[in-house]
Amino acid sequence: MINKILDVGCGNKKREGAIGIDFNDRTQADVIHNLNSFPYPFEDAFFSEVFIDNCLEHLSEPMRVMEEIYRITKFGGKVKVIVPYFRSQWAFIDPTHLHFFTVDSFAYYDPSHPICQRYDYTLARFSVKKIVFNETLKNGFFKKLIVAFANKWPRRYEYYLSHLFVLDDITYYLERI
Repeated sequence: MINKILDVGCGNKKREGAIGIDFNDRTQADVIHNLNSFPYPFEDAFFSEVFIDNCLEHLSEPMRVMEEIYRITKFGGKVKVIVPYFRSQWAFIDPTHLHFFTVDSFAYYDPSHPICQRYDYTLARFSVKKIVFNETLKNGFFKKLIVAFANKWPRRYEYYLSHLFVLDDITYYLERI
């Protein structure tokens, strides 16, 4: 069985071995498509892995995007979403950012989470396997301590410390269920 990988909003840094999709024809994308236009040009349950790296915050309807990712991802497929953390200056410095993300932004898709149980907004279901702060960034010693705390206790970090010691990005590891 071939592992089919999708890189959503790949730009000019498409992951090796992935099919890249982007709206911009001046990128490394294999498929040029408006990511705010649904459905995406892929079959149901086609991909076993999906990467959305610093793209979702630019799109008009993140919930519809995630519903589309749900549709085209196989059962048990892995989805990795990287976005600027809502407290980060990088979240607000870019005028094309439309949405901001917290520790619980993907709880709406996880049926084991009370948020999903209470606010049943979508049929798309993903299990949130892991949340990681500043995974791809270089950090100094003090920031490494904050990152270690945040990654061990993400909700405590967000509630008690995130306004004092701001981290930059947040990565969600999801599994389609």
